[in-house]
Amino acid sequence: MPDATDRRILRQMLADPNASNADLSRRAGVTQASLWRRLDKMRETGVIAAIQSRIDWRALGWEVEVSLRFTLDKTNPRAFDDFIAAAREVPEVIEIQTFLGSVDLRLSVIARDMAHWQQVYRDRILTLPHVSDSDALMLVSTIKDSAELAL
Repeated sequence: MPDATDRRILRQMLADPNASNADLSRRAGVTQASLWRRLDKMRETGVIAAIQSRIDWRALGWEVEVSLRFTLDKTNPRAFDDFIAAAREVPEVIEIQTFLGSVDLRLSVIARDMAHWQQVYRDRILTLPHVSDSDALMLVSTIKDSAELAL
């Protein structure tokens, strides 16, 4: 379990993901050697799973984002596996999540524009296997997008 120093390091990493290790150690109040040891320990124990870059798809010309919710025909024992395997093959699918409840899966799908979205939907999404029901939500704006919790 992370101690107070580890949590301070994590807070500083979340506050400025691009900070150098020297800046991070200074702001967290630890030496660089201590920072390295603690980061290694947090990686080994799974506290830090990955350090990632976030891409702004809109800045690259992908203007449409749609959240698709699916209920699968669960009478087929391979419904989840088949659906997930097929969804992974769609390049425009950037996220796949599974749920308990009335919705089984959610896909985040991006497209360059509405014409491209229509093509992806008709050619790739509607052909996904074992779908008994679906619902689409088009993203208008993102108000909060944060994985931060109080540390």
